[in-house]
Amino acid sequence: MIRFLLKGILRDKNRSMLPVIIITIGVTLTILLSGYLKGVMGDLTDQNARFETGHVKVMTRAYYENKDQLPNDLALLDAAALTDTLRKAFPDMQWVNRIRFGGLIDVPDGDDGSKGQGPAVGMALELLSASSGEIQRMNIPGALVKGHLPARSGEALIGHDFATKLNVKIGDEITYMGATMNGSLTFYRFSVSGTLRFGSAGLDRGAIIIDISDARTMLDMEDATGEILGFFESNVYNDDLALAHAARFNSRYVQVRNEYAPVMIALRDQNNLAGYLDYVDMFSLLFVGIFVFAMSIVLWNTGLLGGLRRYQEFGIRLALGEEKGHIYRTLVYEAILIGAIGSVIGTCTGLLGIWYLQVHGIDISGMMKNSTMMMPSVLRARFTPDLLYIGFIPGLFAMVFGNMLSGIGIYKRQTAALFKELEV
Repeated sequence: MIRFLLKGILRDKNRSMLPVIIITIGVTLTILLSGYLKGVMGDLTDQNARFETGHVKVMTRAYYENKDQLPNDLALLDAAALTDTLRKAFPDMQWVNRIRFGGLIDVPDGDDGSKGQGPAVGMALELLSASSGEIQRMNIPGALVKGHLPARSGEALIGHDFATKLNVKIGDEITYMGATMNGSLTFYRFSVSGTLRFGSAGLDRGAIIIDISDARTMLDMEDATGEILGFFESNVYNDDLALAHAARFNSRYVQVRNEYAPVMIALRDQNNLAGYLDYVDMFSLLFVGIFVFAMSIVLWNTGLLGGLRRYQEFGIRLALGEEKGHIYRTLVYEAILIGAIGSVIGTCTGLLGIWYLQVHGIDISGMMKNSTMMMPSVLRARFTPDLLYIGFIPGLFAMVFGNMLSGIGIYKRQTAALFKELEV
């Protein structure tokens, strides 16, 4: 039976071509929208985690309350011991030390003068530690425009736009001027090893990235760190697990009345991301749900019209003695085959589109020239396992449901009136 129906679908293009095309388009659009929304919204969370918040972050209580001021005088002491404790208590996470700082960058001209100066926001990472994973996590090789990664102490990376503004070339020396952890003035000279473009205006226009050992020497922060960031081994943020880890860690210090006591903060409780994370899941589900519902209505009507268009055919088959139940079942079987064919083609087409958007993305850097918001300049889709079946909801079930409704008319046909209808 199925083989017979499949031959009929393939040979009768007038009956199957239009429904298959409509189903393919609808399923393709459903998958593209779902994957693109998840990719864009996930990228915003991932960008914040990699550059600022981590999946969880450990700071002193006083530092957390004033973190926008980069208060290194309120940093964590005995950082090595605390980091070891965190690694033993939470082995499912990777822990790294970071120091954020701000100051002035001066470019000497070689004649006791200055070629230019500019404010800079600095980030000290474990660049020279192969086990930290910071270089890959920050995608520094991909963001590198010129030069090379720091290979030894005293080398720094700066934003490409910042380097262009100050007319700094690879190998030039720059001087950082700022305040130490103890409040005294510090001057530290670096050699520029490379320039970076992250796609965020705030970083590209004034960032300097150095190894954390240089920062500790420069800022008088021996065995101290501003922040200890934790990342899940999967590199995917798990909100429930992050909150559970934070609650477990903070319970140890509930009775400690010290502003320098450590506190662990989950990603959702930083940078006003709590509301965003709540809305991401809700609106992503809402948008996809609305679109799936709309496509279901369209494909339902396609199946309904397809069945009504064959009203005379059903009459002839009834007049020839075919049972109503058999005609109805064949109509449903045909709808299942047509829906499956269109859904498979649409799913494959949609996944190809998701792959392209995941690899190449949509470049919106031209819209972010004056933006200081931490968000990616290339919006990418993201493949998730549910994309393998979500297109079958409108493509298969809606099509079959439409044909089932239209097929009800078969049972309303009166055999006695068939020949009179056919004469007309």
